[in-house]
Amino acid sequence: MEGFVVKDGKKLRLGYTTGSCAAAASKAAAIALLTGKGPETITIITPKGKKLDLKIEDMKISEGRASCAVRKDSGDDPDVTDGALIYSEVALCPEPGVHIDGGKGVGRVTKRGLDQPVGNAAINSGPRRQIEENLKEVLEASDYQGGLSVVISVPNGEELARKTFNPRLGIIGGISILGTTGIVDPMSEQALIDTIRISLRQKKESGAGFALLTPGNMGADYIKGSLELDPALSVAVSNYIGDSLDMCKEMGFEGALIVGHIGKLVKLAGGLMNTHSKYGDCRMEILAAYGGAEGLSKEAMIQILDCATCDDALRILSEEELLERTMKRLAERIAFIIDYRVKGAIKTGAMVYSNEYGLLCETEGARQMLETIAKEHVI
Repeated sequence: MEGFVVKDGKKLRLGYTTGSCAAAASKAAAIALLTGKGPETITIITPKGKKLDLKIEDMKISEGRASCAVRKDSGDDPDVTDGALIYSEVALCPEPGVHIDGGKGVGRVTKRGLDQPVGNAAINSGPRRQIEENLKEVLEASDYQGGLSVVISVPNGEELARKTFNPRLGIIGGISILGTTGIVDPMSEQALIDTIRISLRQKKESGAGFALLTPGNMGADYIKGSLELDPALSVAVSNYIGDSLDMCKEMGFEGALIVGHIGKLVKLAGGLMNTHSKYGDCRMEILAAYGGAEGLSKEAMIQILDCATCDDALRILSEEELLERTMKRLAERIAFIIDYRVKGAIKTGAMVYSNEYGLLCETEGARQMLETIAKEHVI
């Protein structure tokens, strides 16, 4: 695709996600099926609003079905799926609507707590919406009154998945079809840190006494929906929580409040101040250990160690009636770790939530910091 960003003085080419590939292949196959003629290229609009013109490969049309592929292009972002062919086979279906499933090389969910329920193909909700929206567009332009069934496949997906975290997450048999924006934006570590620094400096210069930090979009959504604050008050710090606390201390903030999903912030209790999975994934070990400290049985601890997601581990703690106590202990440890990072030079706090269970815990003084930030109304 044509599109670039400049980071660290380098011009980096954008790419597009497996979700965009699946949507484009599905749209082309649907057009071929309903018109009898397949396009050589297909145009889609990504959830981010970017127009993509993608080349169609390996088009096949038969009675009642059509299939084709789009080749994944990750741009200058390193990705194991770069160059993989993402296939879609679209067939006529008497039941109205768009019915999506995965075929060869697309993983299947075997553990609870992921984007899709157990048994479903690992095609995330974002790409599912992309596929559905594009096929509804094709259906509306045709005289066909029935529905369409869609099967997404990746011929070498099972091999590619061995190089990902999918087997560890309980996604078996292939890769996941992913992408919230539809676009792959190559990011460098220094560029991200520089962006965080600029954002924090802007907050400080506009009069903010406290910094509101969140890992990313999910945290911003929680700040808006559950805490009823303008997400523009926050600074997205990605995985760089330790670096961001250092900057807050350096810039003279009175304090910093971290609001984030337990999948990220639980790692703080283990001393990981960069929460990227490449630096370690101690989520289940921490939850099992802290639950054990509150009386969790050995059997339940073993179950938690086998969980793919924090929400699934929280379910076990809840069933054992130890969720509240375990989260209280977790908050105490997070408070100690983040205060130690800044050596007590500024106030620190954290609020930890789960999409399924809501607010799980908060460190002492976090609520007061949140109220102060709300009163400052710094945008």
